[in-house]
Amino acid sequence: MPTLFPAFFFGFLGFGFVMYFLPSIIALARSKRDIAGIVLLNFFLGWTMIGWVVALVWAVKTDVPVVVVR
Repeated sequence: MPTLFPAFFFGFLGFGFVMYFLPSIIALARSKRDIAGIVLLNFFLGWTMIGWVVALVWAVKTDVPVVVVR
């Protein structure tokens, strides 16, 4: 049984890492315009849970097209 513990621990740790950075992963996968802002918000304020939810909403929100006016 003790030999199974490290595999379980690193798997659990990896799952936690992926869940913490889920907003950043989604933003990267969707090629968001504000990737840097989402990643920084997720990194610095994700632990507050409010920051994580804000980053997640920002990551899944549709980008508004940029209108160029001449």
